[in-house]
Amino acid sequence: MNTFFHSCEAKRAGSGPLPMLTLPSTIRNNLVAAIGEFVGTFLFLFFAFAGTQVANMSAAAVAASPGSPPDPTTVTFISLCFGLSLMANVWAFYRVTGGLFNPCVSTYTPLHNQTPYDKHETDELDGQVTLALFLVGGLPATRCIAVVIAQLLGGIAAAGVVSGLFPGPLAVNTTLGGNASVVQGLFIEMFLTAELVFVIIMVAVEKHKSTYLAPVAIGVAFTLAELVGVFFTGGSLNPARSLGPAVVNGSFPGYFWIYWVGPALGAILACGFYVLLKWLRWRECNPGQDWDDIEKLQAERPYAEPEDKAAAATPSPETGRRESSDAVMGAN
Repeated sequence: MNTFFHSCEAKRAGSGPLPMLTLPSTIRNNLVAAIGEFVGTFLFLFFAFAGTQVANMSAAAVAASPGSPPDPTTVTFISLCFGLSLMANVWAFYRVTGGLFNPCVSTYTPLHNQTPYDKHETDELDGQVTLALFLVGGLPATRCIAVVIAQLLGGIAAAGVVSGLFPGPLAVNTTLGGNASVVQGLFIEMFLTAELVFVIIMVAVEKHKSTYLAPVAIGVAFTLAELVGVFFTGGSLNPARSLGPAVVNGSFPGYFWIYWVGPALGAILACGFYVLLKWLRWRECNPGQDWDDIEKLQAERPYAEPEDKAAAATPSPETGRRESSDAVMGAN
């Protein structure tokens, strides 16, 4: 029975090599991925930066001193701007490039845009996610490089456009606040990114009946992370998000490295936990959470098959009479 559960879940999860890994790494495909990630990252961060600019230019934010407690209205407004912008643009670009918009997601969760592949949907072991796949082989090398460069350029372009469109200095840099130390900031970024990446893996990589709603869950997870992190670190979770404003303002604090190392460590942590769950065969622990009636009937069939076979092996009286009649007619 466990084998049956595993087989059904594997089919639904779209096990097998990623479609992108079975296609040639052509210039056209890499160009589409790069353009899509540049435009998607630009749109995501443009609206997020614009909302942050509005929030930070408010009277309460301007009057706040560096050591003052956080303004809940400002934090909530910024968090919603980032979360809603990510949700909308991931939904728009999900079928184009996977809607990554983050170098850490591109490098460490390459199965984000996995889709069921008919040719391999019955393979239970092929294409299983391993830490090595995340770290060294999830995306073709040329595709990964093109996508990461496009994301970083998209973040810089978004920051530049917001700086030119809105009055006043660009006030969207990620900086430490709330008396947070560099070490605290590093681990805050790590754990917030781990939450985001793990949600991406479980709702977008692992296919299920509500995968089409994955952008909503991703947007909610990002909003939650921003609500926690905005006051203490600026809530980066994304090197492209921090690099853009830093380049436009020419401001690189000494601890700027935490906005690269923290998200990278968080992505590795989330992927490591996912690999552990896969190794422990987590699907067999609580199967059938989104099954429909047909799948339930299929799950019960192994128990009914022996009875069906016994019934088929025992002819009914009517069948026996027909067979005897046929035999007599054949003899005549």
